[in-house]
Amino acid sequence: MPALICGSVAYDTIMVFHGQFGEHILPDQIHILNVAFLVPDMRREFGGTAGNIAYNLKLLGDAPIVMATVGDDFGPYRARFDQLGIARTHIREIPGTFVPQAFIMTDLDANQITAFHPGAMSSSYLNKVGDAEGIKLGILAPDSRDGMLQHAEQFHDLGIPFIFDPGQQMSVFNGDELRHFIELADYVAVNDYEARILEERTGDTISKLTDRVKAFFVTKGAEGSVIYADGQQIFIPSVKENRRVDPTGCGDAYRSGLLYGIERGWSWQKIGRLSNTIGSIKIEHRGPQGHQPTRDDIASRYQLAFDEQLW
Repeated sequence: MPALICGSVAYDTIMVFHGQFGEHILPDQIHILNVAFLVPDMRREFGGTAGNIAYNLKLLGDAPIVMATVGDDFGPYRARFDQLGIARTHIREIPGTFVPQAFIMTDLDANQITAFHPGAMSSSYLNKVGDAEGIKLGILAPDSRDGMLQHAEQFHDLGIPFIFDPGQQMSVFNGDELRHFIELADYVAVNDYEARILEERTGDTISKLTDRVKAFFVTKGAEGSVIYADGQQIFIPSVKENRRVDPTGCGDAYRSGLLYGIERGWSWQKIGRLSNTIGSIKIEHRGPQGHQPTRDDIASRYQLAFDEQLW
C-alpha cells in the first residue's frame, strides 16, 4: 500500500557561492549582519519536501500519494507529476497564490542559507488525511504550522503510523508542541543539528525522546546515520559518493528509503542502508530531483557498499 506524504510541493531557486560563508560572516558582527554573495550559478528546480520524497519513492518503484497545496503557477510541476506517473488526487490548488518557493544558496563546503515563501502551503490545513483511502503509512514532512498540527492528529486518530519530520519548520513549534508531535508519531527523522534543537526545545535528552517512538533516525552527513530502535543505537555507515555536487534534497531522499523499508517490514539495518544509499546517489547530482538512477543502479550501489543484495 502506498505511503501518504504530507508536505510541500515547491519550486527551488538554487544558487552556488564559489567560496565559504564562514569567511565572510564575522561572528562578532552578527547583530549588524549585511552580507552580499556573488552567485555565478543559478537554476530553478522542482522541489518541496513532499515532491522530493515522492520522486525518490517513484525511483524505488513505489506509488506514493502526495498531499499538498499549490498555487496558480503549478502548471510545470503538474506536467512533471503526470510525466512521472505520480498521482495528483490530493494536491489542492489554491487560486490567487503561488506555489511555495525556496531560494537556496550553497557554498563550496555544502553549507546552505535558505529563504522560503510559503505561498499556497499556508492553506495546507484544508487537506484532510482521511480523504486518502487505504493508507497504512505516512510521513509528516515540513508544511504549514496549522497543517502539520492537524495532520499529526488525523494520522494518530486514524491509527496510521507516521514519520514526524520537523525539518525547516522546527522553529515554528515550541517545546510542548514538539513533544506532542513525538507522542503522536511512531517514528522521528531529523539531522544531527535538528536533534540537538529538539533536545533544547523539549528539555528532554535524545535517549528520552527515542523511548517514545518505535524508531528515531538521525542523519549525520558524511558520517552516516544512527537509528535508535529496540533499545539499541544502530550505526549505519555512509555510502561513499563518486562526487559531491549538491546536498539539496539529500534528507528527502533518505526519508524515501525509510518509507520504502518500513512499508516492507525490513530490518532497521537494511532500512538505514537503503536510505544512506539513496542519499549518496542524490548528492552526486544538481537539484533535489536531478538524479535518475534505475532500480538496478540503486541495487548495484547498495551491494557495492554493503556486500549484500537489496531486492
